[in-house]
Amino acid sequence: MFKKILIANRGEIALRVIQAARELGIQTVAVHSTVDRESLHVLYADQEVCIGPPPSPQSYLNISSIIAAAEITGADAVHPGYGFLAENAHFAEVLQECSIGWIGPKAETIRLMGDKAKARQTAAESGVPVLPGSKDPLPDAAAAAELAAQVGYPVILKASAGGGGRGMRIVQSAESLASQYNTARNEAEKAFGDGSVYLEKYLVRPRHIEFQVFGDRHGHVIHLGERECSIQRRHQKLIEESPSPALTPELRARMGEAAVALCRRVGYENAGTIEFLLDQDGSFYFMEMNTRIQVEHPVTEMVMGVDLVKAQIRVAAGEALDMPSGLAPRGHAIECRINAEDPEKFTPSPGRLTTFHPPGGPGVRLDTHAYEGYVIPPNYDSLVAKLIVHDRSRAEAIARMQRALDLFVVEGIKTTIPLHQKILHHPKFRSGDLSTRFMEELASGS
Repeated sequence: MFKKILIANRGEIALRVIQAARELGIQTVAVHSTVDRESLHVLYADQEVCIGPPPSPQSYLNISSIIAAAEITGADAVHPGYGFLAENAHFAEVLQECSIGWIGPKAETIRLMGDKAKARQTAAESGVPVLPGSKDPLPDAAAAAELAAQVGYPVILKASAGGGGRGMRIVQSAESLASQYNTARNEAEKAFGDGSVYLEKYLVRPRHIEFQVFGDRHGHVIHLGERECSIQRRHQKLIEESPSPALTPELRARMGEAAVALCRRVGYENAGTIEFLLDQDGSFYFMEMNTRIQVEHPVTEMVMGVDLVKAQIRVAAGEALDMPSGLAPRGHAIECRINAEDPEKFTPSPGRLTTFHPPGGPGVRLDTHAYEGYVIPPNYDSLVAKLIVHDRSRAEAIARMQRALDLFVVEGIKTTIPLHQKILHHPKFRSGDLSTRFMEELASGS
């Protein structure tokens, strides 16, 4: 087992790793930029190292600074959290060259599944359904137009090397394809340093369903059920829940088997997520794989009674996965991402928290690095807290989340709490009639 872990991240996920490591008797090292000096993960870690100024390329994305911090503090492993360097195969390789452990999948797996076009091809070879579209990145707009005519409009263009909605464009007709293709390429090049894009058939009103998967180096691969992630804005998730109200036991089994088959195909190790689109007719299609822990992992922890971060650490240290396959969800869990944003304009709202009074009570969990007096910096993701609830049924979990949101008092900045309250009161949400277009429909009043 590792003796000291450096967390190459910030915010609530860095604090979450510290909590897991402490329960395992492992010391921790927090790295931070100058603006994050007062963040809770810095205050709670056993050691801390400042790695640079606020811009991410000079701090949290600075591989040489992070490696130096690990060597100076004697850390024998690095946990990347999510975002930043979590899916950077080069970072994993450099750590291996420096004889520092990597709490994540193998570098070659990250590289393979991080290329969206290759991941799609690998999924198809594994027998996992994929949407009609291009097998390889498209060379030019003419090739995209030819394929779109075969597939049928609408189609979606996606960055081969990216995610999070960047380099992604929905094309409704042939007239707009060339301009959308060029826009997607330019955006992908700026965001990921790789302008290649591929094309898929676009589903008009699908659900976004992801399966939590886990593997170890001894050949064990399991899934831990699904998370419904359809409530999103600009491809960024707002609310997640487990189990999905759309899945029957038979459909859950088929999707879970497909997720495990893909993981076996690539020899997957550690925590990951297989993302699917579920159409209205019950058909499902592979979308992408995230080779890391997810923001929304707490909903799985709540319904499955597991600690995914502790399992990550144990598996990376060479231990066998100690979770049995076929775990069944207990009750229902919902997570709301509380962001420092104007809930109507969706513009950032950084600043000092003059009041921060989090909710409590039965079945309520809050993952956060914030506290009263803390300053939310403008330099990073706007996530302030993840509010998670668990109860016996979906209806009871919704009621519990409404109560928790009502009692969550944050002043000094604007947050998305009013938006979450609006969503949870909406008849379509309460009935489970969800899709990735939910927020569009909410804005239009439908």
